[in-house]
Amino acid sequence: MSNENFIKGQGAKRNENNRFDRFTFEPEEEDFQTSKTTFTEVYPKTIVNDVKSPDLRMEYSLNPYQGCEHGCSYCFARPTHEYWGFSAGTDFERKIMVKKNAPELLEKFFRKRNYIPKTITLSGNTDCYQPAERTFEITRKILKLCLEYRHPVSILTKNALVLRDLDILKTMAEQNLVSVSLSIPTINEEIRRKMEPRTSSVKNKLKAIEILTENKIPTGVMVAPVIPGLTSDESLNILKTISEAGAEKFGYVLVRLNDTVEPVFVNWINAHFPDRAQKVLNLIRSMRGGNLGEKRYHERYKGEGNIAEMIHDTFALGKRKYFAEKQPTALSAENFTGTKDQQLKLF
Repeated sequence: MSNENFIKGQGAKRNENNRFDRFTFEPEEEDFQTSKTTFTEVYPKTIVNDVKSPDLRMEYSLNPYQGCEHGCSYCFARPTHEYWGFSAGTDFERKIMVKKNAPELLEKFFRKRNYIPKTITLSGNTDCYQPAERTFEITRKILKLCLEYRHPVSILTKNALVLRDLDILKTMAEQNLVSVSLSIPTINEEIRRKMEPRTSSVKNKLKAIEILTENKIPTGVMVAPVIPGLTSDESLNILKTISEAGAEKFGYVLVRLNDTVEPVFVNWINAHFPDRAQKVLNLIRSMRGGNLGEKRYHERYKGEGNIAEMIHDTFALGKRKYFAEKQPTALSAENFTGTKDQQLKLF
């Protein structure tokens, strides 16, 4: 597929081979250009994931959708689509699975005997406010349920659509039940349009931080991924900008290209930034022991070498300059109604 025919508005430039398939099928170029996003209802038996990774702070995660329309070429969740028989390439962005029974499953989870509530992260894998949410409103139903049960929720999204649910979020925030983080890897709108083509604009993301903060909803930012040679020079400016917008905390992640994410990203950067593609890829390798990916716990976020250390030092400086006086809000599960209160409602 030639550069001229690369699909506009998507991160993946083609359908990568599924590593679990013995046989592959390569559609014609015109099929890529004319095919539309499809939505398939799936009915999982469970919806809450108990996060076991020792280097992740989240305790539980929940993903209303499998696949993501946002089209970020670097998305670590792409290879998970292969377990469903799809490709981590264009399929990940065009074949979206919708978990319509997520609210019902969540309520069953809340009502388990002896359940001890812990914060659930929405979007631990794919974005809960991707464009499909405008139609299906699964995330909104989940938030209503969490408010009813007074269960804490942490939201991570790249989409200002989160403001649609301001009514619920305000009430939850009054009870220390919710925090929201916007994912902002760049504040260069030209790069943003290429890097995450169907996410909200930089302007709208920053406006969302301001509005959430004005409504006393704890708000942070995830600067992820940090891509050396492409976005790494923005780090201090990003921290200054989000701090002024009202963010009370931030996190960051160094780019890593595991499994089928690697060919998706390599094709993407060669298409959009051919003049610096090899430099960027070599800088990533310098942080990953000569590879583009890293799966080892702790090391996958830390990286190695001078470039990684420079990035860490930059964020440490930014924290001292722009976040020294800020204190992140702690969520509370103390008022969780649980099974007991639900049983009382029967009388």
